[in-house]
Amino acid sequence: MRRRCMDCPANGTGWTRPLALLLGLAAATPLFAQQGGPPPPRPAGDNTQTFRQRVAEAGGPMYKPATAQPLVVDVRIQGNETVREHEIFTHLRTRRDREFDPELIQADVRRLAGTGKFADVDTFTENTARGVIVTFRLRERPSVRYVRFHGNRGIGDQRLVTACGIKVGDPINRFAVNEARRKTAEFYRSKGFSKVQVQVLEGEKKTDRGVVFIVQEGPVERVSSVRFVGNTIASAARLRTQIQSKPGVLWYLFSGKVDRDKIDEDVERLTAYYRNLGYFNARIGRELDFDQSGKWLTLTFVIDEGPRYRIRSISVAGNEKFTEEQLLSQLSLAKGEFFNLPKMQSDVNSLRELYGSQGHIFAEVKADPRFLEEPGLLDLTFDIEEGQLFRVGEIKVNIRGENPHTRQNVVLNRISLRPGDIVDIREVRASERRLRYSQLFRNNPAQGVTPRIVMKPPEIEELEAMARRGQGSDTYRGQNPGGAPQAPPTYRQPTPSRYQR
Repeated sequence: MRRRCMDCPANGTGWTRPLALLLGLAAATPLFAQQGGPPPPRPAGDNTQTFRQRVAEAGGPMYKPATAQPLVVDVRIQGNETVREHEIFTHLRTRRDREFDPELIQADVRRLAGTGKFADVDTFTENTARGVIVTFRLRERPSVRYVRFHGNRGIGDQRLVTACGIKVGDPINRFAVNEARRKTAEFYRSKGFSKVQVQVLEGEKKTDRGVVFIVQEGPVERVSSVRFVGNTIASAARLRTQIQSKPGVLWYLFSGKVDRDKIDEDVERLTAYYRNLGYFNARIGRELDFDQSGKWLTLTFVIDEGPRYRIRSISVAGNEKFTEEQLLSQLSLAKGEFFNLPKMQSDVNSLRELYGSQGHIFAEVKADPRFLEEPGLLDLTFDIEEGQLFRVGEIKVNIRGENPHTRQNVVLNRISLRPGDIVDIREVRASERRLRYSQLFRNNPAQGVTPRIVMKPPEIEELEAMARRGQGSDTYRGQNPGGAPQAPPTYRQPTPSRYQR
């Protein structure tokens, strides 16, 4: 086979001719659009031929000039009072010195109406010798020009404006104003003004131009002490760590304000605390006793613990890979002990960890406490769905960011699993830790930006393809999916100092 030189211009062959045709097409197309019409006749004796002429002679398409549209010489805005003109133009695509396009004007009308700031949008056009003048005539919706509070002394105007949620420029809406009144009263109650009253003076009529609230604050209520009655399993000091309603530091200077919603949440927290310890019938009540001034509160939580449940028996169901004795040996709970929810959740995680270490990474373990007719006793059953055994298939490295320069081998060297290995969830987590501590990638758990390893089962199409190829259950997806399995590639484990910054 004779190899041609890429730089050889003879006969326009090789790579020179295709590149020239491509560049010629890109350069000639604008020229056709401007000139249009049939190709001009060639002068006598002129043997040169343009690309357009060759296409026309070969029976190709004839280029015609586009229909000329008048230009927009001016865009005018009428009827705006509070919305500034430059803000309106941010929603318009019709511009001066551009072609007049009725469809584009209709799209501008829809965008202006979609802002919610205008009740009506009309357009008018005026033809002149130089072009078309487009006018947008607007009718604004009533908007909030000011937000004011009268009668507030304990809380400033700026904090109340932020709490109510209404801002200057928002459309006046009766429902939004009533919602702002509710939020203002709720904000006051969270600051200890439980007897506050908030009324709307202005903002419920269409003719109003602002929102005005009248506030009657009432006295500030503070917690003087917290008491517990009926508790036997936990001391008062231990129960105080479960609630948020507490006396303030130095009584008056810091915190300690009465918040009735927070008190109701404290009742739920105490109930959950007792049920976690096996008191499933525990009931919690609260009493509010104010002094004569109405400013200081003695908060009392009345507790009815009820019986504490013991575990009569523990069993597992659905297990095939492990025996019941092997699974029970992983549990921290035992029969005869009091029920403990944190320990039960820890046992569920331990069973998942055991199955995940043997390739059953999608195993489901659910704890099912079953109450008996005899008060104070229950049977605990762990229902297990083992799922399939998974091996490591293809390992894909996805490095995000601007101009990533980290090589894939650097990532693979920090992963202890290789294609064909049985998936071990413990090794997966250890590999994630190595990636986080390598200082090669951003690691900010607070923002959810951390190196992660995501495991996905094979797709149904891939499993069908493997079945058609006659592969057995011991094969794996990865480096050689079309033939016999090969030995997984080896990666040298680098020393930590080599990749430190």
